Amino acid sequence: MMRPLPLAALLALAAALSVAAVTAQVAPGTTAAAAPAASDLAPAAAPVLVGNAENGRILAYTCQGCHGVTGYKNAYPSFHVPLIGGQTPEYITQALNEYKAGNRKHSTMQAQSESFSAQDIADLSVYLSSLK
Repeated sequence: MMRPLPLAALLALAAALSVAAVTAQVAPGTTAAAAPAASDLAPAAAPVLVGNAENGRILAYTCQGCHGVTGYKNAYPSFHVPLIGGQTPEYITQALNEYKAGNRKHSTMQAQSESFSAQDIADLSVYLSSLK
């Protein structure tokens, strides 16, 4: 069974294919040096971040009270809080980025996610996905 590629990997692949297509369009009788530089035609792909689970464990401290990470109870039982331990890293990354951008609405999650860098989100995603 094939696993889906993370969004960042798909974006990097799309950027590489764009560069290859531009490079292949050099007019006959000209050199590649005369062709426009690929960097002039396509935006640079975002670097693929590799998460650090140990840093994610430290960052996840504030997640544990609400999300019921192993050994912790939900501090706010009056509303549904999804379990995030064991979710895929892609799902966690997407959810945090959507909260950060304001595309998902929840004041606590928006405030939390706004404090995270892209590397923090990658670290949290790797750590949380490792929990069972």
